[in-house]
Amino acid sequence: MTKEPGWIENTYTSFDGLRLHSRHYPARQTDTAHGARAVLCLPGLTRNSKDFHVLALHLSQNSHTPRDVFCLDYRGRGRSGYDPNWRNYSPYIELLDTLDFMTLTELHHTAVLGTSRGGIIAMLMAVIRPSAIGAVIFNDIGPVIETRGLARIIGYVGKTPAPDNWEEAALIVRDMSARFFTGASGDDWMEIARQLYMEEDGLPTQGYDPALAKSLSEIDLASSTPRMWPHFDALKRVPALVLRGENTDVLSRETVDEMAARHPALQIYEVQEEGHAPLLRDRHSLRVIDKFLAGAD
Repeated sequence: MTKEPGWIENTYTSFDGLRLHSRHYPARQTDTAHGARAVLCLPGLTRNSKDFHVLALHLSQNSHTPRDVFCLDYRGRGRSGYDPNWRNYSPYIELLDTLDFMTLTELHHTAVLGTSRGGIIAMLMAVIRPSAIGAVIFNDIGPVIETRGLARIIGYVGKTPAPDNWEEAALIVRDMSARFFTGASGDDWMEIARQLYMEEDGLPTQGYDPALAKSLSEIDLASSTPRMWPHFDALKRVPALVLRGENTDVLSRETVDEMAARHPALQIYEVQEEGHAPLLRDRHSLRVIDKFLAGAD
């Protein structure tokens, strides 16, 4: 366990012996915080716990209703150990790791915030262990993934060049993302790069196991897009919020409309000038998430 300003770094062991990494942002102590639901943040396919740093600090320290926030690195991502069997880089195995973490930390009826891959894991969780979820936030993900967005993701995983320095890392991120994040500029790209890449001896290194690309090679884009409507329907009993990036190519407005038709209490917020997936650091998004969680308590 390592303490950093505002958060604690922890590791735990998976069911098959991998050392997995997590961050815990403890809630600021206040008389009004009693009973505030903890939040579990699950990142996207190639992302890691650093993506949630701004949001986690806000929810744990700056909110009127401060709450514990936990952020995970899946196996093969961030500071977690790489799996020698690339076939274990699957949502189901990552769900098992997540459920083990929740058992170890005694998390029940938790608010699960899932970015992309994390939202898929949340839907699986709703079927396999319903009592684990008390509220859910989908960050630019739904029961249907648009084919063009999925093809783009498959096209870059494991194929992006390795940067020689942080300035080059920021340029790579800008070139890949500028058309989706039209409001970003200047220092934004460096901050995003420092979320995406890890650091070794002061230099950027890849933030995920390149073998992760092998797990995507078996997806057949020519077949029908996978649909998870029964899994989403299992979440009708809990408060739900979906965040959609205005420029996303992964979550269509048609899918969001169908989500709203199936879950009448679903709240929807569109993040302006951002694509897949929203960064969850602008003041409007922070306010929407904070308000939703307070209502879900």
